[in-house]
Amino acid sequence: MPLLNISHPSPDTFLLMGIPGLERLHVWIGIPFCSMYVVAVVGNVTILAVVRAERSLHEPMFLFLCMLSVTDLVLSSSTLPRMLCLFWLGAHDIAFDTCLAQMFFIHSFTAVESGFFLAMAIDRYVAICHPLRHSTILTHVHITVMSIIVVIRGVAFFSPHPILLKQLPYCRTRIIAHTYCEFMAVVKLACVDTGTTKRYSLSVATIIGSCDAALIAASYAFILRSVFRLPSREASFKALGTCGSHVCVILVFYSTAGFSIFTHRFGKNIPAHIHIFIANMYLLLPPFLNPIVYGVRTKKIREHVLRILMVKVSKF
Repeated sequence: MPLLNISHPSPDTFLLMGIPGLERLHVWIGIPFCSMYVVAVVGNVTILAVVRAERSLHEPMFLFLCMLSVTDLVLSSSTLPRMLCLFWLGAHDIAFDTCLAQMFFIHSFTAVESGFFLAMAIDRYVAICHPLRHSTILTHVHITVMSIIVVIRGVAFFSPHPILLKQLPYCRTRIIAHTYCEFMAVVKLACVDTGTTKRYSLSVATIIGSCDAALIAASYAFILRSVFRLPSREASFKALGTCGSHVCVILVFYSTAGFSIFTHRFGKNIPAHIHIFIANMYLLLPPFLNPIVYGVRTKKIREHVLRILMVKVSKF
């Protein structure tokens, strides 16, 4: 789909190009993206509704899962609707302030999501390694404090992004070669040296991601050590089964996020459309998969949803 009227954009707007080289396929690419967004919204809202309605699910693991669902809704809703307008309606223009706001939500809530994955790993560690103290260690007060710290960390480290970009002069093209306002794609348009700004962004993302991943790995190392010491194989499988959902979504999140960071730092020869496609998956896959994985693998959520569906079916 060709860009229209891009010669004289408003000084307060940018133009999103989409996926370079695949413009003719934008309409078709939007179909699976829209489907994933619908599943993400319905799935995460369902998890929130089920946990709220079922008092037996007011446990640390499910409370953290609700916070993860809210984060997923913010992440997907800050990118997908605008992306679909680009793919299907050819709406390339985006206001500069809207672009900065989108960037802030994407980067800060990606860090928040990583933080909640770490919090959930800590919950699994306490539940398996210190089961008798689980309810006294992870009280509602401690869960609230952990959640506040996770959110503040994400907001604090990525608030400088829009502030720094707001102060830069933009005398080059206003075309952003991306489907959304990614920090690196926008900062390239500045007509001054932005090396320090780029290094800050990559360093913060790398430090937060690597620290969270390392702590999650350490938690699971302790979990595996405790599991292998259990007297029966059945008890070992049962303990590992409570971690299966968490491990699946973590692998998806950190593999796509790590690839995106790696291509920014080292992937000079990687085609732009591959990098942008992976960057989109990095934002779309976790919100899409989290409710599916947790809904299917978590017995309490699955049973509650099936019970609601059976009641509704019986009324007809």
